[in-house]
Amino acid sequence: MKFGKDRNGVTKPRGRARFDLRGRLKIVAGGLGLCALALVARAVDLQLVDNAYYQQKADSRFLREIPIPTSRGMITDRNGEPLAVSSPVDTVWGNPQELLKSPARLPELAEALGVPLDELERKLAQRADKEFVYLQRRINPAAAEKILARKIPGVFSQREFRRFYPQGEALAHVLGFTNIDDLGQEGVELAFDDWLRGTPGAQKVIRDRRGRIVENVDLVRAAQPGKDLVLSIDRRIQYLAHRELRRALLETGASAGSAVVLDVATGEILAMANLPTFNPNAVTGEHRDARRNRAVTDLIEPGSTIKPLTVAAGIEAGVIAPDSRVDTSPGWIANGRYRTSDFRNYGVLDITGILTKSSNVGVSKIVHRLPDKTFYDFLRRFGYGQSTGSGFPGEAAGLLPPPASWSGTSKQTMSYGYGLSATPLQIAHAYATLGNHGRAMTPTLVKGQGGEPAQVLAPEIADEVVRMMQTVTEPGGTGTRAAILGYHVAGKSGTARKASGGGYARRYVAFFAGLVPVDNPRFSMAVVIDDPDTSAGVYGGGAVSAPVFQRVMDGALRLMDVPPDDIDTWLAAQAKDQAKAQAANARRPAAVATLPDATAPAAATVGARP
Repeated sequence: MKFGKDRNGVTKPRGRARFDLRGRLKIVAGGLGLCALALVARAVDLQLVDNAYYQQKADSRFLREIPIPTSRGMITDRNGEPLAVSSPVDTVWGNPQELLKSPARLPELAEALGVPLDELERKLAQRADKEFVYLQRRINPAAAEKILARKIPGVFSQREFRRFYPQGEALAHVLGFTNIDDLGQEGVELAFDDWLRGTPGAQKVIRDRRGRIVENVDLVRAAQPGKDLVLSIDRRIQYLAHRELRRALLETGASAGSAVVLDVATGEILAMANLPTFNPNAVTGEHRDARRNRAVTDLIEPGSTIKPLTVAAGIEAGVIAPDSRVDTSPGWIANGRYRTSDFRNYGVLDITGILTKSSNVGVSKIVHRLPDKTFYDFLRRFGYGQSTGSGFPGEAAGLLPPPASWSGTSKQTMSYGYGLSATPLQIAHAYATLGNHGRAMTPTLVKGQGGEPAQVLAPEIADEVVRMMQTVTEPGGTGTRAAILGYHVAGKSGTARKASGGGYARRYVAFFAGLVPVDNPRFSMAVVIDDPDTSAGVYGGGAVSAPVFQRVMDGALRLMDVPPDDIDTWLAAQAKDQAKAQAANARRPAAVATLPDATAPAAATVGARP
């Protein structure tokens, strides 16, 4: 027993202190139980009831939705030859946040990328709060692998596709090109971008902290590759047109040129070449003018190529007949304060002779007999002053002023190709309509998409005018250099002065447009040579543009196995060549003449057609 003193100092015995251990344990246990219950409830709430927020935070660190790249559709010519294909390439990208944590590796990365270190550091600093930056785009997979092999933290790669154009400059204006994101920018690539592009896919993956894919979680959307496109272009004829156009520019010193070849029966564009041109595989911001498709965007006064239509309009209106005669003396006719002149005084000409000699006076007198609206409506029917409907981006509609805006001499100058404007494609289309017995077909760049024909001129009139045009390429005509051995060629040369400063400069545009073969026209072609050098005195359409027509059409007829329609001329030429070969053999020394003549058979087949 313990004792203690009270306040008066008296010693008294002290009672035992009461201690309830069991009660205290229950209180502690109850408190811990409540805490545990609260933790469980919170866990249930986070894991099951309200887990979206934290799930998203967790996924944002590891789960990614990445695109599945898809390739553009292939573009082929009418024979299935590839004109535009997509090749797999790699794009190297980086995570700026991770790269900036390893500044010591940046010089190595700059060296691998082939860029200055300060440029790389500036790019990363500008995107320091981002997790993605392009380092190099669309490079060879082997080059990308060399960069990744350095194992620099924060550097990765992804698959993309790059467009490749096997024909290079020859088809650049038709095809156009794609940009860095593989979207069509010009030409067919732009016009049919939705068709060619396809739809990229998407896939959910789990990445580790280094950005590497460790698990494919789910396919969100399957990739749909672009659809293929078959053009009406024939790669072989396109190459011929490009080659001969380049040759003409080199020989004449011209600044530019265009050539268009149409299939007469279908309206399909078989070739469309322009110079200057560009390389679609390496497009830069320089020389933008060279990227213009002059055959559909440039407007030019068509010159004498309009004269067959003036004649056809006169015959249709009944103001002239094919055998009518027109007096062109004295070789000129008044044109307001000026004169409309011929090369010389041709005197009295029949209608065929007006085209053969390209008489400005003759067509002027024909058009004077036509009402203004009649002539205007006729040219509209042949597509002048309106788009051809080819669907090519940026196609110009041309300029054909309505009669209400004509002055006293407008109709006269329009009869021989001044005062209106057209594209080379429109000229080729108008001639194709004549060659198709007066039926107009909408030009198209897609194989098999020719529309229904529209009869714009009576077949007998169209055929009659085509036969008149045949004399232009025969002796005495202005386009003899367009003649093709074994074939009758119908055409018209033209030379127009270029407008400058409200008048006309002594600079020219040379034309030749024609059809071949005359008996059943298969091809229509228009050739335009812009600003040939006049110093040598050779700048007319018959001298400058007609040879391009001849060489391209001669090759096209052979390639397409078109049978000749002028057998007599072809046989006469063969006999003449054979006679020359025999005469050459006869002049050889006796010792040489007795040897087998290995060259004779080859000489006998020169110019042969199937």
